Amino acid sequence: MKSKIASMVAAACLMFSVSVAAQQPQQQGWIDLFDGSSTAAWRGYNRDTLPDGWVIDQETLYRKGRGGDIMTKAQFEDFELELEWKIAANGNSGIMYRVSEGDPAPYFSGAEFQILDNDGHRDGQNELTSAGALYGMYATDLTAVKPVGEWNKTRIVVQGKHIEHWLNGKKVVECEIDSEDWNHKLAASKFAKWKKYARNNAGHIALQDHGDPVWYRNIRIRAIASRHDQDPRGDDDHPTAGTDHGPEAGEGA
Repeated sequence: MKSKIASMVAAACLMFSVSVAAQQPQQQGWIDLFDGSSTAAWRGYNRDTLPDGWVIDQETLYRKGRGGDIMTKAQFEDFELELEWKIAANGNSGIMYRVSEGDPAPYFSGAEFQILDNDGHRDGQNELTSAGALYGMYATDLTAVKPVGEWNKTRIVVQGKHIEHWLNGKKVVECEIDSEDWNHKLAASKFAKWKKYARNNAGHIALQDHGDPVWYRNIRIRAIASRHDQDPRGDDDHPTAGTDHGPEAGEGA
């Protein structure tokens, strides 16, 4: 009897060890940019400190009042970014990446993952400016977003010139900077004359203050291998970790 119990315990321990080992690769390389308790990773765009309009509220990073766009203190080159967001009725915000400072707003240099109440905001009438779109450039899937009041999960993959936008588990944008398709869309957009737009090889992650309440939580990022360095047997949809390179609300991009 004792032998049988010992065998059962050993088997249970083995199953637990296998389960933990399977989960560990999923966590490797992730950096918390906001874990619900600290805004230490953030500051205002073109500022040294975080604006008063952004606060921690019930473990979320909440834009409660006028404060301007904010951005990470660190810069990132090739990365995978994950977060959750919730927007107020009729609201608008955005996540910009590879942002540099010195312009009136982050979207002069960074491409934008649109955050929007599609049903309540006029931009929701256009797939190019609805939630999940690469704003003004690549259309989203209108069925992917959840209604106002519900949390949405975003995943952004930037690998060299390759970009992916994911919304609630669905890939809604995939494109290549400087491809024929990209250049055609760029020439037809308002960004055509913006010389710094999507040209940085690395930069900050920015959250937009568009004048509306918006909540973000569980913000994390990890560096990934550049596409030319990646093992060709790897999964492009779920790239592996690499090395990171870190040290007033305007009209929306």
